[in-house]
Amino acid sequence: MKERAGIQSVEVGFALLQVLAQSEGALMLRDLALAAGMSAAKAHRYLVSFQRLGLVHQDHASTRYDLGPAALQLGLAALTRLDPVKLARERMASLMAEIGHTVALAVWGNQGPTIVHWQESPHAMTVLRLGDVMPLLTSATGRCFAAYLPRDVTGPMLKAELARAKQMKRHDVPLSAAEVQAMLEEVRHQGLARVTDALLPGVAGFAAPVFDSDSHLALAVVSLGPTSSFEAAWNGKPAKALLLAAQQLSAELGHRVAPT
Repeated sequence: MKERAGIQSVEVGFALLQVLAQSEGALMLRDLALAAGMSAAKAHRYLVSFQRLGLVHQDHASTRYDLGPAALQLGLAALTRLDPVKLARERMASLMAEIGHTVALAVWGNQGPTIVHWQESPHAMTVLRLGDVMPLLTSATGRCFAAYLPRDVTGPMLKAELARAKQMKRHDVPLSAAEVQAMLEEVRHQGLARVTDALLPGVAGFAAPVFDSDSHLALAVVSLGPTSSFEAAWNGKPAKALLLAAQQLSAELGHRVAPT
């Protein structure tokens, strides 16, 4: 498709706004211009116009530039119109094609992690249904929510599942508070949750967290398949694709990763 004509000066000037949005604070003109890949004189001309529009503010004492009130208004307006599930659903078909296995979306509902959408692989066995509530200990989806939601939210459900697991004398799931904590720390360390044969025999899966602009867990992106063909390694194709998709969705929802 033929690329439509635009206004090049707008695209060039926008680089300055991108630099300010990604910086940790206000910047001097020379640093801002350098990061945007333009001369200080050229950057200054753009900044004068951006100041008139309220997109940029200059502190008169330090002479540093930062985003202005109009930029804040635009950002807030965009955030209020974002629907995390709708945004994620648009990626599901391409994500399923890339991974080659069923993918799904889950949110925290009244009863726990709830499947709200799935894109089933043509060769998959049906193991998920719309509205299914996933357990916290034995599903990747549940482990993801347990790792990133406050304990006062997940605590009652975890306590009940632990009691059932002990009663059934299961050996494939955590059976103590210490084991649960170790499992959740692994999820946070890896950036996504994994199960193999825990929820259903012969089924493996991953779940990656998607965060909103307040760093709250908005939803989980899930992929699963038979252990005979699903690559369950932490550095395997499903894990990498799922994690990248979740990170991109988080960024689109306004989530920013704190510098280490």
